[in-house]
Amino acid sequence: MDATPEQPPSSGRVRITSPLSTAPAHVRRSAREEIDEETGVGEVYIRSLVRTQLRSALAVVTLLAVGVGSLPLAFTLLPSLARTQVGPVPLPWIVLGVLVYPALLLVGWVYVRRAERAEADFATLVEAAEHR
Repeated sequence: MDATPEQPPSSGRVRITSPLSTAPAHVRRSAREEIDEETGVGEVYIRSLVRTQLRSALAVVTLLAVGVGSLPLAFTLLPSLARTQVGPVPLPWIVLGVLVYPALLLVGWVYVRRAERAEADFATLVEAAEHR
């Protein structure tokens, strides 16, 4: 018989390492940092704010186009209305030259209030995301 030295039994353990072990650990960023650094999450936040403001602006433009734009059409289709006089001044002049401006101011005021509310809601959303 051959006399060969006996090998110690192996422990059966194999060490496995990841090539990504040198990758930096995931760092949680606040919503404000996400927005400042223009990450994907920050873009979602900004896109939601812009979409809300765009929706408000389109509502105002539609209201003005229909409201003010229909006045000349109404005066054209209803000639008796166009011939109506309030004192020495024709009604179309009063409506288009005087009454439209307070309406424009009101619509502008409502739009600014909605924009400010959207920005406040956005700020609240960002603050809430930071405290999670």
